[in-house]
Amino acid sequence: MNVFLLNGADPRGYSKGAYNQALSDVACNYFTARGDAFKTTRIQDGYNVENEVDKLDWADVIIYQFPIYWFHMPAPMKAYIDDVFMAGRGKIWINDGRDQGGNYGSGGLLNAKYMLSTTWNAPPDAFVEPEQLFDGKGPDGALFAFHKMNEFMGASALPSFSCHNIVKRADLDADTHRFLTHLKTTFDT
Repeated sequence: MNVFLLNGADPRGYSKGAYNQALSDVACNYFTARGDAFKTTRIQDGYNVENEVDKLDWADVIIYQFPIYWFHMPAPMKAYIDDVFMAGRGKIWINDGRDQGGNYGSGGLLNAKYMLSTTWNAPPDAFVEPEQLFDGKGPDGALFAFHKMNEFMGASALPSFSCHNIVKRADLDADTHRFLTHLKTTFDT
């Protein structure tokens, strides 16, 4: 299996990117030990747009590893998606799908699965309790547009993973263990 992990951590302020790097390392070690082909890009280190298009086209599985900043992906990750996805026209997507007689959003060429692995300062109960900020919709509900972007590109979702309270009550050991368990549950079937 070809696995591409995109690490979208954007160190700023008190956030240094260590949590996202630790989770990226868990994924790298896991897939490498399985014998899978594994490639990664850490956006903060820079990237070549055409090489990134090739990585997306190559991947059977794409893992997006990123922190949530103000309820969205970090700005450098958004720039990456804008630059790389637009450059990938004809290789990872053809158009919005209507030119071929399909519905809007059916022109993606990525025949891959994707997984979101996100880090939040928000506590878990903020997502599951209907009276709290996320109205009980969970992290995937909060990232609805990100999921639709991947569907537009032709990718299908794997179960997402998220870490919570990483500023106020971080437990990196427990979260990396949970992530490894999540990977095993998702891929060792």
